[in-house]
Amino acid sequence: MEYQEQFVQSVRFYFQEEGEEWIQELPELIHYCEQNWSLKMEDPYSLSINYVAPAKRESGKEVVVKLSIPGTEFLDELESLSLFNHHGMVQVIDFNIEKGIIILEKLSPGYTLATVENDELACRIAAGVLKKLSISAPSNTRIQTTAIREESLRATLVQNEEGYGPLSSHVLRTSLSLFTKLNQSIVHYKLLHGDFHHYNVLASGNAWTAIDPKGLLGEVEYDLIQFLLNRLPEKDVYDVTKNRVDILTNELNLNKERLLLWGYCHTVLATSWSVEGSDYSKPFYQMIEIFERMYKEAYGKEVAQYTM
Repeated sequence: MEYQEQFVQSVRFYFQEEGEEWIQELPELIHYCEQNWSLKMEDPYSLSINYVAPAKRESGKEVVVKLSIPGTEFLDELESLSLFNHHGMVQVIDFNIEKGIIILEKLSPGYTLATVENDELACRIAAGVLKKLSISAPSNTRIQTTAIREESLRATLVQNEEGYGPLSSHVLRTSLSLFTKLNQSIVHYKLLHGDFHHYNVLASGNAWTAIDPKGLLGEVEYDLIQFLLNRLPEKDVYDVTKNRVDILTNELNLNKERLLLWGYCHTVLATSWSVEGSDYSKPFYQMIEIFERMYKEAYGKEVAQYTM
């Protein structure tokens, strides 16, 4: 079988030898799905690190088959899908934990929120989806809190004390301090999507539905940051971001100060994830200064002063 080149490169980069073995096993996994669920898989969608394709069952029902490398991320996604229990989230039809398979309902017409050109409208739609996803954190779960993101940044700093890619030592340390203080001061934990953005919200009938949850426990304010980092224009990024923040905080009744602080530290983390040699995500990196500027204009102090 021939696979999308970027998909293969991503799987090999993130999963190394395990990823290479999984790619070799994909034809067998696809055959297993077709036989076990009496379906015929079609050409895959644009892929990242999972193999996702539409399929049609013998009954004529259309579904989506998602194949993932079994492990922590797969189990977190599966549990998140179950906990959200269809409220604003795509429905699970069946699954196989050992093989990393999930059979999902197919959303129709299925175009993403990224196709909505009016940015204000897109923000209000996103807020509506998040309202449906508003679920208190379960007391007994394998899903990690946002402290795991703090630990990811701490590991980067430990290995790169003088800075990493475009990120200075000062920026890394400030961000880590913010992560720590914000995590320690969370009052109400929610079940978060963990990767909420335009491309993970699909049109479904007359409504909109989220897909591909990573699963995380924390504040809703944190869950909005990845959305704010996506679908940015080439010009007037500050004004667009400020407008997005105002709409989302008003629609969801959120703490604007904490949203901006989460924005700063998560954007540093997201930028660090994008570093490959001398390359990095410039759109992400520019947002560090934008969140810092927004915070200073709103509260009259530097983000670093919040940790003092």
